[in-house]
Amino acid sequence: MNIVVLCGGLSMERNVSLSSGTLICGALRKLGHRAVMVDMFYGLEDFDGEPARLFDALPPLSEARVSEQAPDLAAVRASRKWQSPSKVGKGVFELCAVADVVFLALHGACGEDGRIQAALDLMGVPYTGSGYLGSAIAMDKDLTKQLVMAAGVKTPQWRVLYYNDSQIGALCGEVKLPCVVKPVDSGSSIGVAIAYSREELEKALRENVGLGRVIVEQYVHGREIQVGVLQNRALPSIEIIPKQGFYDYKNKYQAGAAVEICPAPVDAEVERMLGATALKVHKLLELRTYSRTDFILTEAGEIYFLEINTLPGMTPTSLVPQEAAAAGIDYNTLCQRIVDDAMGGANA
Repeated sequence: MNIVVLCGGLSMERNVSLSSGTLICGALRKLGHRAVMVDMFYGLEDFDGEPARLFDALPPLSEARVSEQAPDLAAVRASRKWQSPSKVGKGVFELCAVADVVFLALHGACGEDGRIQAALDLMGVPYTGSGYLGSAIAMDKDLTKQLVMAAGVKTPQWRVLYYNDSQIGALCGEVKLPCVVKPVDSGSSIGVAIAYSREELEKALRENVGLGRVIVEQYVHGREIQVGVLQNRALPSIEIIPKQGFYDYKNKYQAGAAVEICPAPVDAEVERMLGATALKVHKLLELRTYSRTDFILTEAGEIYFLEINTLPGMTPTSLVPQEAAAAGIDYNTLCQRIVDDAMGGANA
Protein backbone atom coordinates (compact mmCIF):
# COMPACT_ATOMS: atom_id res chain seq x y z
CA MET A 1 0.00 0.00 0.00
CA ASN A 2 0.94 3.64 -0.40
CA ILE A 3 1.03 5.05 3.12
CA VAL A 4 1.68 8.57 4.39
CA VAL A 5 3.18 8.64 7.89
CA LEU A 6 2.16 12.04 9.21
CA CYS A 7 4.28 13.35 12.08
CA GLY A 8 6.03 16.42 13.46
CA GLY A 9 3.59 19.30 13.33
CA LEU A 10 3.57 22.35 15.55
CA SER A 11 3.08 21.08 19.08
CA MET A 12 5.33 20.76 22.11
CA GLU A 13 5.44 17.02 21.37
CA ARG A 14 6.89 17.61 17.92
CA ASN A 15 10.22 15.85 18.58
CA VAL A 16 8.53 12.79 20.06
CA SER A 17 6.26 12.63 17.03
CA LEU A 18 9.18 12.76 14.60
CA SER A 19 10.82 9.86 16.41
CA SER A 20 7.58 7.85 16.35
CA GLY A 21 7.12 8.61 12.66
CA THR A 22 10.63 7.49 11.76
CA LEU A 23 10.23 4.09 13.42
CA ILE A 24 6.73 3.57 12.05
CA CYS A 25 7.80 4.46 8.52
CA GLY A 26 10.78 2.11 8.72
CA ALA A 27 8.60 -0.73 9.98
CA LEU A 28 6.04 -0.21 7.21
CA ARG A 29 8.78 -0.28 4.56
CA LYS A 30 10.11 -3.55 5.99
CA LEU A 31 6.60 -4.93 5.61
CA GLY A 32 6.67 -4.07 1.92
CA HIS A 33 4.61 -0.88 1.96
CA ARG A 34 5.60 2.26 0.10
CA ALA A 35 5.61 4.55 3.13
CA VAL A 36 6.48 8.24 3.01
CA MET A 37 7.18 10.16 6.22
CA VAL A 38 5.95 13.76 6.13
CA ASP A 39 6.33 16.55 8.68
CA MET A 40 2.84 18.02 8.91
CA PHE A 41 4.14 21.56 9.46
CA TYR A 42 6.87 21.70 6.80
CA GLY A 43 5.06 19.51 4.29
CA LEU A 44 6.54 19.18 0.81
CA GLU A 45 8.18 22.58 0.60
CA ASP A 46 11.46 21.01 -0.56
CA PHE A 47 9.85 18.72 -3.13
CA ASP A 48 8.97 19.72 -6.69
CA GLY A 49 6.58 17.61 -8.71
CA GLU A 50 3.43 15.62 -8.29
CA PRO A 51 3.02 14.38 -4.68
CA ALA A 52 2.26 10.83 -5.86
CA ARG A 53 5.82 10.56 -7.22
CA LEU A 54 7.13 10.33 -3.66
CA PHE A 55 5.81 6.77 -3.44
CA ASP A 56 8.07 5.78 -6.36
CA ALA A 57 11.28 7.23 -4.89
CA LEU A 58 11.05 6.91 -1.11
CA PRO A 59 13.10 9.54 0.76
CA PRO A 60 15.69 8.16 3.23
CA LEU A 61 14.91 8.07 6.95
CA SER A 62 17.03 9.61 9.70
CA GLU A 63 17.77 8.14 13.13
CA ALA A 64 14.82 7.95 15.53
CA ARG A 65 15.88 9.89 18.59
CA VAL A 66 14.20 12.34 20.99
CA SER A 67 16.26 15.22 22.39
CA GLU A 68 16.14 15.95 26.11
CA GLN A 69 14.61 19.39 25.54
CA ALA A 70 11.16 20.22 24.22
CA PRO A 71 11.22 21.97 20.83
CA ASP A 72 11.56 25.71 20.26
CA LEU A 73 8.34 26.25 18.31
CA ALA A 74 9.19 29.86 17.47
CA ALA A 75 12.33 28.62 15.72
CA VAL A 76 10.33 25.93 13.92
CA ARG A 77 7.86 28.53 12.64
CA ALA A 78 10.62 30.87 11.54
CA SER A 79 12.46 28.17 9.60
CA ARG A 80 9.53 27.22 7.39
CA LYS A 81 10.07 28.51 3.85
CA TRP A 82 6.37 28.57 3.00
CA GLN A 83 5.12 31.64 4.82
CA SER A 84 1.49 30.78 5.47
CA PRO A 85 -0.66 30.95 8.62
CA SER A 86 -1.69 27.33 8.00
CA LYS A 87 -0.48 24.77 10.55
CA VAL A 88 -0.59 22.19 7.76
CA GLY A 89 2.39 22.44 5.43
CA LYS A 90 2.50 22.82 1.68
CA GLY A 91 1.25 19.77 -0.24
CA VAL A 92 0.33 17.70 2.84
CA PHE A 93 -3.35 17.27 2.00
CA GLU A 94 -2.57 16.68 -1.67
CA LEU A 95 -0.24 13.81 -0.72
CA CYS A 96 -2.72 12.36 1.77
CA ALA A 97 -5.42 12.43 -0.91
CA VAL A 98 -3.45 10.01 -3.13
CA ALA A 99 -2.47 7.62 -0.30
CA ASP A 100 -4.26 4.40 0.55
CA VAL A 101 -4.14 5.31 4.24
CA VAL A 102 -2.55 7.92 6.52
CA PHE A 103 -0.71 6.61 9.57
CA LEU A 104 -1.03 9.31 12.23
CA ALA A 105 2.19 9.48 14.23
CA LEU A 106 1.25 12.92 15.56
CA HIS A 107 1.14 13.79 19.25
CA GLY A 108 -0.37 16.77 21.04
CA ALA A 109 -2.13 19.76 19.51
CA CYS A 110 -3.12 19.55 15.84
CA GLY A 111 -2.53 15.83 15.84
CA GLU A 112 -4.12 14.17 18.83
CA ASP A 113 -6.94 16.64 19.38
CA GLY A 114 -9.26 15.65 16.54
CA ARG A 115 -8.62 18.50 14.10
CA ILE A 116 -6.51 16.61 11.56
CA GLN A 117 -8.87 13.62 11.92
CA ALA A 118 -11.84 15.83 11.02
CA ALA A 119 -10.03 17.20 7.98
CA LEU A 120 -9.19 13.70 6.74
CA ASP A 121 -12.79 12.62 7.34
CA LEU A 122 -14.00 15.45 5.11
CA MET A 123 -11.50 14.37 2.44
CA GLY A 124 -12.60 10.74 2.64
CA VAL A 125 -9.07 9.56 3.45
CA PRO A 126 -8.66 6.55 5.80
CA TYR A 127 -6.36 7.13 8.79
CA THR A 128 -5.14 5.25 11.83
CA GLY A 129 -6.33 5.67 15.37
CA SER A 130 -9.42 7.27 16.83
CA GLY A 131 -11.92 9.56 15.14
CA TYR A 132 -12.21 13.30 15.61
CA LEU A 133 -14.71 13.33 18.49
CA GLY A 134 -13.04 10.76 20.73
CA SER A 135 -9.67 12.37 20.04
CA ALA A 136 -10.94 15.83 20.99
CA ILE A 137 -12.52 14.60 24.23
CA ALA A 138 -9.52 12.55 25.31
CA MET A 139 -7.17 15.48 24.68
CA ASP A 140 -9.11 17.58 27.19
CA LYS A 141 -8.10 16.23 30.61
CA ASP A 142 -10.86 18.12 32.41
CA LEU A 143 -13.64 16.83 30.16
CA THR A 144 -12.25 13.29 30.23
CA LYS A 145 -12.09 13.26 34.02
CA GLN A 146 -15.68 14.49 34.24
CA LEU A 147 -16.85 11.66 31.98
CA VAL A 148 -14.90 8.87 33.65
CA MET A 149 -15.88 10.01 37.14
CA ALA A 150 -19.56 9.97 36.10
CA ALA A 151 -19.01 6.41 34.84
CA GLY A 152 -17.74 5.26 38.22
CA VAL A 153 -14.01 5.39 37.50
CA LYS A 154 -11.93 6.78 40.38
CA THR A 155 -9.78 9.80 39.48
CA PRO A 156 -7.91 12.29 41.69
CA GLN A 157 -9.83 15.40 42.71
CA TRP A 158 -9.07 18.41 40.54
CA ARG A 159 -9.94 21.93 39.60
CA VAL A 160 -9.35 23.94 36.43
CA LEU A 161 -7.66 27.30 36.79
CA TYR A 162 -8.04 30.32 34.53
CA TYR A 163 -5.56 32.84 35.88
CA ASN A 164 -2.99 35.52 35.17
CA ASP A 165 0.25 36.58 36.88
CA SER A 166 -1.49 38.82 39.36
CA GLN A 167 -3.64 35.94 40.69
CA ILE A 168 -0.84 33.45 41.35
CA GLY A 169 -0.14 34.64 44.89
CA ALA A 170 -3.75 34.21 45.96
CA LEU A 171 -3.99 30.78 44.32
CA CYS A 172 -0.90 29.60 46.18
CA GLY A 173 -2.69 30.40 49.41
CA GLU A 174 -5.81 28.38 48.63
CA VAL A 175 -4.63 25.28 46.70
CA LYS A 176 -4.18 22.21 48.89
CA LEU A 177 -0.71 20.63 48.85
CA PRO A 178 0.77 18.40 47.62
CA CYS A 179 -0.71 18.72 44.15
CA VAL A 180 0.05 18.13 40.49
CA VAL A 181 -0.01 21.05 38.07
CA LYS A 182 -0.55 20.17 34.41
CA PRO A 183 -1.81 21.70 31.15
CA VAL A 184 -5.37 20.72 30.25
CA ASP A 185 -4.53 19.70 26.69
CA SER A 186 -0.92 18.63 26.38
CA GLY A 187 0.98 15.39 26.71
CA SER A 188 4.45 13.84 27.22
CA SER A 189 4.42 15.42 30.72
CA ILE A 190 5.34 18.80 29.21
CA GLY A 191 4.44 21.49 31.72
CA VAL A 192 3.69 18.96 34.47
CA ALA A 193 5.04 19.55 37.96
CA ILE A 194 4.47 18.06 41.40
CA ALA A 195 4.29 20.78 44.03
CA TYR A 196 5.00 19.90 47.66
CA SER A 197 5.53 23.48 48.81
CA ARG A 198 4.07 26.93 48.11
CA GLU A 199 7.31 27.86 46.35
CA GLU A 200 7.08 24.86 44.02
CA LEU A 201 3.42 25.61 43.34
CA GLU A 202 4.17 29.23 42.48
CA LYS A 203 6.96 28.17 40.11
CA ALA A 204 4.67 25.66 38.34
CA LEU A 205 1.85 28.17 37.97
CA ARG A 206 4.19 30.80 36.57
CA GLU A 207 5.61 28.36 34.03
CA ASN A 208 2.10 27.52 32.80
CA VAL A 209 0.52 30.96 33.05
CA GLY A 210 0.26 31.47 29.28
CA LEU A 211 -1.67 28.26 28.58
CA GLY A 212 -5.16 29.59 29.33
CA ARG A 213 -6.38 26.53 31.27
CA VAL A 214 -4.40 24.57 33.83
CA ILE A 215 -5.44 21.63 35.98
CA VAL A 216 -4.44 21.45 39.63
CA GLU A 217 -4.93 17.85 40.71
CA GLN A 218 -4.79 16.05 44.03
CA TYR A 219 -1.44 14.29 44.35
CA VAL A 220 -1.96 10.57 44.91
CA HIS A 221 1.11 8.69 46.08
CA GLY A 222 1.56 5.29 44.49
CA ARG A 223 3.00 3.24 41.67
CA GLU A 224 2.83 4.58 38.11
CA ILE A 225 1.23 1.92 35.92
CA GLN A 226 0.06 2.26 32.34
CA VAL A 227 -2.10 -0.04 30.25
CA GLY A 228 -2.48 -0.12 26.49
CA VAL A 229 -5.56 -1.23 24.60
CA LEU A 230 -5.21 -2.78 21.16
CA GLN A 231 -8.26 -3.70 19.10
CA ASN A 232 -10.55 -3.83 22.14
CA ARG A 233 -8.22 -5.96 24.25
CA ALA A 234 -6.10 -4.78 27.15
CA LEU A 235 -2.37 -5.32 26.78
CA PRO A 236 -0.17 -6.35 29.73
CA SER A 237 0.36 -3.50 32.17
CA ILE A 238 3.71 -1.76 32.56
CA GLU A 239 5.12 -0.16 35.70
CA ILE A 240 7.27 2.95 35.43
CA ILE A 241 9.93 3.65 38.06
CA PRO A 242 11.91 6.84 37.25
CA LYS A 243 15.47 6.78 38.57
CA GLN A 244 15.13 10.44 39.53
CA GLY A 245 12.05 12.60 40.09
CA PHE A 246 8.80 11.62 38.38
CA TYR A 247 7.96 10.40 34.88
CA ASP A 248 8.59 13.74 33.15
CA TYR A 249 9.56 14.52 29.54
CA LYS A 250 13.22 13.60 30.01
CA ASN A 251 12.52 10.37 31.89
CA LYS A 252 10.01 9.29 29.26
CA TYR A 253 12.23 9.54 26.20
CA GLN A 254 15.85 9.16 27.30
CA ALA A 255 16.96 5.53 27.35
CA GLY A 256 17.84 4.32 30.82
CA ALA A 257 16.18 7.23 32.66
CA ALA A 258 13.45 4.99 34.06
CA VAL A 259 13.00 1.33 34.92
CA GLU A 260 10.06 -0.12 33.01
CA ILE A 261 8.70 -3.49 34.07
CA CYS A 262 6.28 -5.32 31.80
CA PRO A 263 4.13 -7.04 32.81
CA ALA A 264 3.89 -4.96 35.99
CA PRO A 265 4.50 -7.00 39.16
CA VAL A 266 0.92 -6.92 40.45
CA ASP A 267 -1.39 -9.77 41.41
CA ALA A 268 -3.81 -11.23 38.89
CA GLU A 269 -6.90 -9.44 40.23
CA VAL A 270 -5.21 -6.01 40.11
CA GLU A 271 -4.02 -6.74 36.56
CA ARG A 272 -7.57 -7.67 35.59
CA MET A 273 -8.96 -4.48 37.13
CA LEU A 274 -6.35 -2.30 35.43
CA GLY A 275 -7.12 -3.84 32.04
CA ALA A 276 -10.88 -3.64 32.57
CA THR A 277 -10.67 0.03 33.54
CA ALA A 278 -8.45 0.92 30.58
CA LEU A 279 -10.87 -0.84 28.24
CA LYS A 280 -13.86 0.83 29.92
CA VAL A 281 -12.46 4.32 29.37
CA HIS A 282 -11.40 3.44 25.81
CA LYS A 283 -14.95 2.37 24.99
CA LEU A 284 -16.56 5.21 26.97
CA LEU A 285 -14.80 7.77 24.75
CA GLU A 286 -15.53 5.63 21.66
CA LEU A 287 -11.86 5.36 20.78
CA ARG A 288 -10.59 3.24 17.93
CA THR A 289 -7.82 0.68 17.44
CA TYR A 290 -5.44 1.60 20.26
CA SER A 291 -4.87 3.85 23.26
CA ARG A 292 -2.85 4.00 26.46
CA THR A 293 -4.23 4.79 29.90
CA ASP A 294 -2.16 6.12 32.80
CA PHE A 295 -2.95 5.03 36.37
CA ILE A 296 -1.70 5.40 39.91
CA LEU A 297 -1.92 2.26 42.05
CA THR A 298 -1.84 3.06 45.77
CA GLU A 299 -0.38 0.91 48.52
CA ALA A 300 -3.96 0.12 49.58
CA GLY A 301 -4.68 -1.28 46.11
CA GLU A 302 -6.82 1.64 44.89
CA ILE A 303 -6.63 2.40 41.16
CA TYR A 304 -6.77 6.06 40.11
CA PHE A 305 -7.26 7.04 36.47
CA LEU A 306 -5.06 9.95 35.36
CA GLU A 307 -5.48 10.33 31.59
CA ILE A 308 -5.76 8.48 28.30
CA ASN A 309 -3.70 8.91 25.14
CA THR A 310 -5.29 8.28 21.75
CA LEU A 311 -2.04 8.25 19.74
CA PRO A 312 0.48 6.67 22.12
CA GLY A 313 4.16 7.13 21.46
CA MET A 314 5.90 4.68 19.15
CA THR A 315 9.47 5.76 19.93
CA PRO A 316 12.31 3.39 20.93
CA THR A 317 11.39 3.89 24.62
CA SER A 318 7.59 4.06 24.26
CA LEU A 319 5.31 1.88 26.35
CA VAL A 320 2.66 0.46 24.01
CA PRO A 321 5.29 -1.28 21.83
CA GLN A 322 6.77 -2.80 24.99
CA GLU A 323 3.35 -3.97 26.16
CA ALA A 324 2.57 -5.39 22.73
CA ALA A 325 5.89 -7.26 22.75
CA ALA A 326 4.97 -8.78 26.12
CA ALA A 327 1.79 -10.04 24.44
CA GLY A 328 3.81 -11.59 21.61
CA ILE A 329 3.27 -8.78 19.08
CA ASP A 330 6.49 -7.38 17.61
CA TYR A 331 6.82 -3.76 16.43
CA ASN A 332 6.29 -4.44 12.74
CA THR A 333 3.22 -6.57 13.43
CA LEU A 334 1.84 -3.87 15.73
CA CYS A 335 2.13 -1.29 12.95
CA GLN A 336 0.48 -3.65 10.45
CA ARG A 337 -2.42 -4.35 12.80
CA ILE A 338 -3.00 -0.63 13.29
CA VAL A 339 -3.06 -0.14 9.50
CA ASP A 340 -5.36 -3.12 8.98
CA ASP A 341 -7.81 -1.75 11.54
CA ALA A 342 -7.84 1.64 9.80
CA MET A 343 -8.69 -0.03 6.51
CA GLY A 344 -11.43 -2.15 8.05
CA GLY A 345 -14.11 0.52 8.38
CA ALA A 346 -14.96 4.19 8.58
CA ASN A 347 -13.13 6.32 11.13
CA ALA A 348 -16.29 7.51 12.86
